[in-house]
Amino acid sequence: MTGIRIVTDSACDVPDDVLAEHRIGVVPLTIRFGDEDLIDREELSPAEFWQRCETFAGLPETAAPSAGRFEELFRRLASEGAEGIVCVCISAELSATAQSAGIAAQSVADTIPVRVIDSRFVSLGQGLIVLAAAEAAGLGKGLDDVVAAAEDAIPRTRVFATLDTLENLRKGGRIGAAKAMIGSLLSFKPIIAVEDGVVAEAGRQRTRARSLRHLVDKVAEHGEVENVTVVHGQAADLEQFLDMLG
Repeated sequence: MTGIRIVTDSACDVPDDVLAEHRIGVVPLTIRFGDEDLIDREELSPAEFWQRCETFAGLPETAAPSAGRFEELFRRLASEGAEGIVCVCISAELSATAQSAGIAAQSVADTIPVRVIDSRFVSLGQGLIVLAAAEAAGLGKGLDDVVAAAEDAIPRTRVFATLDTLENLRKGGRIGAAKAMIGSLLSFKPIIAVEDGVVAEAGRQRTRARSLRHLVDKVAEHGEVENVTVVHGQAADLEQFLDMLG
């Protein structure tokens, strides 16, 4: 099977079985804990990531993949018979990943056409755009139509999240220690969103239950929703939240 192939980066949070089903290639970011660099999904699983976060004094950092990693995958897909590649990357406001992919696309231009798309999102917001492209490719659409499917999904995508603790905001310097302490005492749960390619504050709720209800209400506000996906960081109340979503 040839046609158009889809590539993304590991920030998309699309499960491995879904990636395999759609034959989506993934170029991993690097995650840095202090002086230790680990390749996402290759040397560090999501479970291991969260376990390390619990004991690490600071916050982990990410590094974009090299252009060479993208070029290697682009050339391999070309050798497998791909006629074109659509590469959907994490927001360029948050990472240099799309820039690396663009350099690689130029390097292989004489071998295969590659179109790089800035998803303007991260996590499963990015993942939904990846899957929109993959579904179009699976229908046998050409390069321009697959690109159009991904670009059409971008303005229709929304990402909202709630944080159960203010500790990581404190570690990252977004709020001071005193504010974090007061917020924790008052049980404030921040609501965040991805807007214009960056993470922004979208409100706060008192108690975890109210913050989860707020997310459910956000979904309802948008009326008829095509897809709803849930991603979590070791959330103990995941099943409760899924029940609330109905």
